[in-house]
Amino acid sequence: MSAPHLEAARPTTPGTELGTPATETPPGTAAPGTGTPHVVGRVDDVPPGEGRAFVAGDVQVAVFRLRDGSLHATQAACPHAGGPLADGQTDVDVLVCPLHLFAYRWADGAATSGAAPVRVYPVREEDGLLVVSV
Repeated sequence: MSAPHLEAARPTTPGTELGTPATETPPGTAAPGTGTPHVVGRVDDVPPGEGRAFVAGDVQVAVFRLRDGSLHATQAACPHAGGPLADGQTDVDVLVCPLHLFAYRWADGAATSGAAPVRVYPVREEDGLLVVSV
């Protein structure tokens, strides 16, 4: 049995096409130098407790919506072996790579084992859309 074909949600608000820079950044939501904000999808595209892969500009990212409702974003591939981080397990403090169980802290991307860190990106919800700054 083949998997059903799923298409990405397409926002209808002009200027918020997927992968394009967001048109407005509310004051105080991103620190200077955190990158360009990109709308990558809808918050509902990421079920609570799971992650999904997206493209923000030309950067592949993994966006997570934890069960407490918080949002987190990292690089899409594990630096250790290229594992798909969007398929990893999460809790309020860490993301665990699905290939070799390396754990990375949400706060700064550092590996709890001393391995190479992952990049973390600012992410927020804006009118039901996911906005990631890369």
